[in-house]
Amino acid sequence: MDTQILKTFVALAEHKSFTKTADALFISQSTVTNRISDLEKETGKLLFDRNKRRVTLTKEGEIFLNYAKRIIELSNAGIQDINSLNKYPYTLKIGTTNTIYECHLFPKIKEYMRSNPDNAVKITIGHSNDLIQGIQDSLFDVVYSYIPLHKSGYKCEVFSVDKLVLAANASNSNFKDGIYKKQLPDANYLYCNFALREVGMFIRELFPPHYQFGFEIDNSTKLIPYIFEFDGISFIPESLAKPYIEEGRLQSIRLLDFDAPKINCYKIYHTSNPDKNF
Repeated sequence: MDTQILKTFVALAEHKSFTKTADALFISQSTVTNRISDLEKETGKLLFDRNKRRVTLTKEGEIFLNYAKRIIELSNAGIQDINSLNKYPYTLKIGTTNTIYECHLFPKIKEYMRSNPDNAVKITIGHSNDLIQGIQDSLFDVVYSYIPLHKSGYKCEVFSVDKLVLAANASNSNFKDGIYKKQLPDANYLYCNFALREVGMFIRELFPPHYQFGFEIDNSTKLIPYIFEFDGISFIPESLAKPYIEEGRLQSIRLLDFDAPKINCYKIYHTSNPDKNF
C-alpha cells in the first residue's frame, strides 16, 4: 500500500477539505482526488462522505484511519532504523507518557546514555493507549505507561507507584482546613483528563453526571501554570507536585471525607528485548 496515498488520506481526514489538503501537501487538488479514489478502490469501501461544505470520514474511514497512521509510523520507523545502522550499532527506542518522563525517566535515560555512548536513544512522548499499541507494532523497545499490557511475549512490571494529591496555589486559603467531597463542584476545579480507567472514573464520580468543567487539558505537566495563573485546584500526581510543594509554590489540600487512589506506572517490554534492564 503506497504510503504517499496513506499520508494524503490522513491529511484529508484532518483538514476535511480537498483544497486545504492539497495546499498542505503542496500537490494539486486533482492529485488528492485521484489518490483517495485509488485508495477507496483498493479497500473496496467509501472512506469519505463528500458534500459542498466539508469532507468527513465514513465509519469505514474512521476504522481505517488508525491503521493508516500505524502503517505510516512503521514505514518511517523502518527507514530510520536501517539508516541509523550506518552510524550507531543500536538504537534504544523508548515510549513514555510525559508525566512519567518528567517525574521519573530523565535521570535514568541520562545514566543509560553515559554508560552506552555508542548507542542512539529515541524517545517518543505519547498517551498510554498509543504507546501500548506502538510496542506491539515494534515501534518501541520499552514503554512506560499508566496502562498495563498483559499479553504473551511481553513483560509488564510496576515501575513506580504514585498517588494523587489535590494541588492548589500556596497562596490559596479557601481550603486551608481541607475540603469535603461535596465542595468540589463549586470550587474552581481545573480538570485534567488522565485517560486512566480507575483515576478517570474516580475524578468524574466526584462531580455530578454531565458536569461541564470550565477548563480541561489532557497533560498534567501542562496544567500547573494554570493552577498558578487562575488560582484553581486540581488532582495531579504527587511526584509532579512535590518539587513545587517543597519550593512553597503549591500546597496539597487535605481530603476530609474521601481518599484519592494510587497510580501505578508500568514498564513494558518484549521478553526478547536486550535492554529489558533499562
